[in-house]
Amino acid sequence: MKKKLLFYLCSMLCAQGVFAQSSLPITSSANALFGNNAKAGKYADIRGFKMYYEVYGTGKPLLLIHGNGGSIENFKNQIPYFAKSYKVIVADSRAQGKSTDASDSLSYEMMADDLNELLNKLHVDSCNVIGWSDGGIDGLLLATRHPEKVKKLAITGANLWPDTTAVEASLFNWIVSVNDSLAKVQQTASVKVQKKLLNLMVFNPNIKTADLKNVKCPTLVIGGDHDVILPRHTMIIAESIPKSYLWILPNSGHSTLVVYKNIFNQVVRDFFKAPYRTQKGMAQLE
Repeated sequence: MKKKLLFYLCSMLCAQGVFAQSSLPITSSANALFGNNAKAGKYADIRGFKMYYEVYGTGKPLLLIHGNGGSIENFKNQIPYFAKSYKVIVADSRAQGKSTDASDSLSYEMMADDLNELLNKLHVDSCNVIGWSDGGIDGLLLATRHPEKVKKLAITGANLWPDTTAVEASLFNWIVSVNDSLAKVQQTASVKVQKKLLNLMVFNPNIKTADLKNVKCPTLVIGGDHDVILPRHTMIIAESIPKSYLWILPNSGHSTLVVYKNIFNQVVRDFFKAPYRTQKGMAQLE
């Protein structure tokens, strides 16, 4: 019973994200289950594993990146909205969703490079990017490691390092204890996958604020005022990126793009459309 409870807690944690191709018109797949759409789904050979991805809509490319233990389905509130005016590319990250990966290690840098290779295979030179939670971390690393790929970046619930100055203390300590407990049970294939995902949150990322000076694209940094990623940490991220906007949603936790899906989609769309504006001097009174 103890083992079953542990696996349940791990699954719940990951499911919440605390952790020249043809595209399918969104109107023809209104009843499709995002993340399991036979018409839109494909596999690509990416750096030693098969990455599952789906493409919807037409227009300029937009990449969506899910959080820890998540999948394409996490963006069910964004795909129909943005596919009306963008070519939406959304994938299951390495060792998550339908993208299986038998390797022992997993890092955010690996996943950022995976996404870069997927864009190469899709002949996408550059795109807008939305990243949620771990997907926001991947977005930041994609923008620093492959800056030519990212036109504009919107991230919500991302962190730069793994400790209680960045993550709410009781949750972070609980994740550490679950990870320690998981190391003591039989290391089956499913346990190893869960361990890889938990290791990401316990020991990673390790991004310095100085690294964010290399994010050259305009970036919208988002968080909830009751997010598990502390608002002051979200502010540090925004302050460290040369061309950034900061948006803290009131009365919001980690799932900004779920609970406040309508306003989230609208604000991010407007951010993508409008030129970045620097406000200095008297303009700051506007």
